[in-house]
Parts: sequence; C-alpha cells; structure tokens
Amino acid sequence: MMTRENYNIRKWLLLLLAMVLTVSLSACSESNKQAIEDAKTPKDIYILFTSDVHCGVDQGFGYAGLEQVRDTLEAQDNETILVDVGDAIQGETLGTMSKGETITDLMNAMEYDVAVPGNHEFDYGMDQFLSLTKKAKFPYICCNFRHEGKPVFEPYTILEVDDRKIAFVGVTTPRTITKSTPTYFQDETGKYVYDFLQDDNGEALYAAVQRAVDDARAQGADYVYVAGHLGMEADDTPWTYADVIEHTTGIDVFLDGHSHDSEKVVMKDKAGKDVVRVAAGTKLSAIGYSHITAEKGIEETGLWSWTNDTCVADLMGLQNDIREKVDKANSKLDKQLNAVIGNSRVELTINDPRETEETGEPLRTVRFAETSLGDFCADACRDQGQADIALVNGGSIRSNVAKGEVTFGNLIDVFPFGNHLVVLEATGQQILDALEWGSKCIPGEDGGFLQVSGLTYEVRSDIPSPCKRDADGMFKKIDGKRRVRNVKIDGKPLDPAGKYKVAGFNYTLMEKGDGFTMFDDAKLLEETETLDCQVLRDYITDTLGGAIGNDYSDPYGDGRIEIIE
Repeated sequence: MMTRENYNIRKWLLLLLAMVLTVSLSACSESNKQAIEDAKTPKDIYILFTSDVHCGVDQGFGYAGLEQVRDTLEAQDNETILVDVGDAIQGETLGTMSKGETITDLMNAMEYDVAVPGNHEFDYGMDQFLSLTKKAKFPYICCNFRHEGKPVFEPYTILEVDDRKIAFVGVTTPRTITKSTPTYFQDETGKYVYDFLQDDNGEALYAAVQRAVDDARAQGADYVYVAGHLGMEADDTPWTYADVIEHTTGIDVFLDGHSHDSEKVVMKDKAGKDVVRVAAGTKLSAIGYSHITAEKGIEETGLWSWTNDTCVADLMGLQNDIREKVDKANSKLDKQLNAVIGNSRVELTINDPRETEETGEPLRTVRFAETSLGDFCADACRDQGQADIALVNGGSIRSNVAKGEVTFGNLIDVFPFGNHLVVLEATGQQILDALEWGSKCIPGEDGGFLQVSGLTYEVRSDIPSPCKRDADGMFKKIDGKRRVRNVKIDGKPLDPAGKYKVAGFNYTLMEKGDGFTMFDDAKLLEETETLDCQVLRDYITDTLGGAIGNDYSDPYGDGRIEIIE
C-alpha cells in the first residue's frame, strides 16, 4: 500500500526526471541546431601547388614540410587541394635511378589531387612516362598534348569541394618537343606523332585553353585555375603564361612553372579582367597557395617561401609518414652514390657567385654565360671523345659541385638525364650555326646555350637574333646579321668549309634536342654507351688523377665566351 509519504517522494522523483529530460532535450536540440549550422557553414579552401620539384623532395620545404603545412591547414578546419604543375619526376638521382618511379610513388603517398606534365616528364621516354601516369593515383591533365591529333589526357578536371566546383585546366609548353628529346615524340619512321599545338603564332594553344576554360564554366565551375607549365623564358614566346592570359578570358588564377621563377604577377586578360599568375620556384623552395573563402571567393594567391640551405624537416625535426618514405627511398641509393671518386680544390658552379634573383635565389647563369662548371663539363666531353671541340647545352647542367670530396651522386646531380657521349665530324658552318642558335636568347635564358671546350667565341647581344624556326620550333636557317663573331678553334679562326671532330651528347648532336637540327647531315664517328655522368667520372679519375684543380677556380670560366652588350 502506497503511503502519502511514498506518493510525495514518487511525485518529486517524476518531477525531477521531467526537469532533467527537459534540460537534456533542450541541450540536444541546441547541439543539433549548432551541428546543422556548422554543417551549413562552408569551409575555407586552400589550393596548394608545387612547380619544378625536380626530385628535390628533401630540399626546401621538402615533401615532409609540405605534408606538415597541409595537415596544419586541415587541423584548422580548412579543406585542401594539392596540385603539381610539372617537372616533378626528373632532375636528381632519386628520379634518374628509378626512371621516375620513386618520385611517382612519393607523389601517391602525398595524395596529390591533380598534375600537369612538364617537358622533363618525358625525359625517360614516352613509354615510361605513360606507364608512370597509369601508376599515379592522381590524374594528369593537359589541353594541348596530342597523339595523332587526339588528346592524350583530359584537358581539365573539376574537383567539388564543400559544395564548390573548382576547375583545373592543364597546359604544357609547346617547346616540350625541343626541351625534352625530340625522338621521343616520333614514330619509328621519324614522323612526329605527338604534338603540343606548337604553331607559329600561338593561336592554336590559346584556342585550346579557351575551349577548356569555357567547357569547365559550362559544367558549372565556380572557379577556373590554369595549371600551367609555360614559364616566362624569352625562347618560349608566343607560348609564355603572359601570352596565354592576354589572349584568353575566364581564367581566375594561373598556377605556373617551367622557368623556375617565383614571381607573382597581376595582369589583364583579353577582356580586361585581372588575372593573378604565380610560380613556386624549384626544388620546393616555395609552396604556392590560393585561399578561397565563402565570403570573398578567391581571397589571396601567393607563396610561402623557404630560403634556408637546411630543409624544413631537418631544421624543425619533423617526423611524419612522408619523411619516413623519403628517407627510406634515399637510403637505398646511399651506398652507390656516396662512393668518393675524387676531390675538388674549388667549387664548380652554374650560378653567378655574386648576383642573385630579386627573390634572393641564385642567378642561374649557365644558360646565358660561361661558368666554371660549364667549362669543366665541356672539357670532360672533349677529353673523353678525343675531339677537337666539345659542345654541351647549358640546360643539361643542373647542379653545382662543392669544394671537397666529389661523389658519384654529385655527378649524377650535375647530369641527371642519362644522355650518351657521341662524336661527329661537322663542318665549320654547322658549328657556326650551332653557336648562333645557342645564343639566340641572350641576354635571356635558354637551355640550348652552348658551353664549349676547344674554341672561343663572342656574342653581340645588341644584334637581334637572325635564327629562324620551323613549325616545330627547330632551327631552320639564318636570315640576317649574325650575333656570333670571332670564332676560334685552338686559337685559329674557324674555317666554315673545314671539318672538325665534335664531341657532345646524343640529345644535342643526334636527337635535335633544343632544336639543334644543323647536325642532321654530320658524319657520325662514334656513338658510345658512356653516360654523361660517367664521362665526368672518367675525366676526374683517369685524366685529372682524382683531383680537380685551380684551372676551374674562376666561377665565370676562363674566357671562352664573351658577351658584348
């Protein structure tokens, strides 16, 4: 039997339970309401991009630093997209020894969202590159890379992030055919079956970019980014980023690479709208970013730079999954690459020892002036080819050699392309044309600028280049007053009708690399299997007795090339 006291107790317990449930339900309602509100609030988006990494995955920020930046942004409740705009898989030993596979594996581990082929993606051959694109867990895009007139990749991709559609249009420099190995773009008969829309005036490229931009907009893209590998080199007109922006509309931001610069530019498109262009240097010296907010849209596009010699991961003691993978990849190569093959009393350089870029980065002079390392490489070719002269394109020489012990890995960093030593019999006229073609962009950079051994020459940079190109950007003829003067071989004036023994690498002398077609009819004297890095090794060990001496002490070289302004 329930007493009044028990009844009152039960009454108060039920009342208390009701109050608790009311408060709890109210709290749940508020919590659910807040969750709904949070779900409706768009997140900020950071597009991160890299350019011209060239296998420098443990330099600058390194992939470990890039991973840390992305993790930090996501921990702050941002969305991220990761883009590479070309020349990632080639440039140092880590890529060379695996023909790009190790770098592709690391890019997969980094979870890149999209990539664009640079000209050096093709340096291991077309079959290898296409195999790597299948291995990649991210899409390659390009609106102007074609095989027999048909696109090889999709021209653009649209990523939907937090209810916003962001389009990326891929574009690769039409100079790729001459900036990689031209034969890779030919069939077995020598016919070019791959192209990059390399017409004379750029109109085909502009039309392809415009078509991709318009299609992306028609598919509902809220923002359109061009992921380009075009750059600003003088030799790349009319296909620079500026040429494309000036002749198109609808691009919001141009993420660029190829010329290794880190300039941010705001310029007008064809309709007079401002377009931001930014590039992220090379070897992960910078991380490019574009910040999209719900309120302002694209709020800011710029760079986070790292100019210290020590990489972020080492200086900050970063430890994450990607660093472990990079360290593991490097450790496999250490034994072979750390073998000491000689000693240098001087630093051999590709840079100006005093002048720098406006950004503080080294001024890479090997592409428009003589340098000590340029002299050294050309001397090694002439010595090992037992030739009268040697010609080495400056664009193939990629890294300095420090004073002190020289390892085999150092030499692969200098010559990462795996080209072979060849020797031709060429006429003096062919040599004159080659020097003229190599000097066509001075004072601007050009990977085809020739470092030399056994000869000297002058360049009048005040005279416009008389070089004419064919439809593929190759050397066609000389039409006008020559810039190159006073060419001497072994101290004697070059004889245009004479014949000379010329050493160099297959890329330039046999495969039309950088557009050098003037040697097509030259007599092949010797085609060796000796790799470019082995040429340097044998020169050091056999000819120099393991010691690089003071003959190469002047960073500007010993006066073989004079630029007259």
